[in-house]
Amino acid sequence: MEGFRVLEIKKSVFENNDREADKLRQELKKEKTFLLNLMSSPGSGKTTTLKATIAALKDEMRIGVMEADIDSDVDAHTIAETGAKVIQLHTGGMCHLDAGMTKQGLEGLGTENIDFAILENVGNLVCPAEFDTGAVKNAMILSVPEGHDKPLKYPLMFSICDVLLVNKIDVMPYFDFDLEKCREYVKKLNPNITIIPISARTGEGIGEWADWLRTQVAEWNK
Repeated sequence: MEGFRVLEIKKSVFENNDREADKLRQELKKEKTFLLNLMSSPGSGKTTTLKATIAALKDEMRIGVMEADIDSDVDAHTIAETGAKVIQLHTGGMCHLDAGMTKQGLEGLGTENIDFAILENVGNLVCPAEFDTGAVKNAMILSVPEGHDKPLKYPLMFSICDVLLVNKIDVMPYFDFDLEKCREYVKKLNPNITIIPISARTGEGIGEWADWLRTQVAEWNK
């Protein structure tokens, strides 16, 4: 006979988080604030892509950024130089953000004058994929040096995203990266995902990415 109880904590946490995420989206809808959750592994060019995105849209939208990291404010300093409103979120060692943490960040950022809010999530392809942050859309970046087989290794991340940016295509000739294989692997996991090859450094593909965002924000605000 067992002398202890086993509680399925993980399930309870996820269910509660999903409810909080849905509530947060309802609040954002009322405020007409579009929240994008941007995820990737470290070194994929997330912050550089964010800078290019802000440059493309800053004259059309009021942009706010939440920089999430375990313990650093390097990225926040970088984004502050773009003129966008920015706040740094320290996760206290946690490798993800959930809906409650995201809501705290939005309250600190202030959404009353924000049309487009971006959460730059902690650099990780595992934990962030498991938690609904309350974002309207999920985006991720896969950089060419990481390899085209990443969807096979981290299927959940690719499954929950609405758009995939394949970054650093300017260095593709120097790496064994098969873009068509990458598309094939990703589409098997997520047939509805949008895939946009970009180079945040040269600007290639950023126009298409900005157009995708314009469409999503417009749809959200209808």
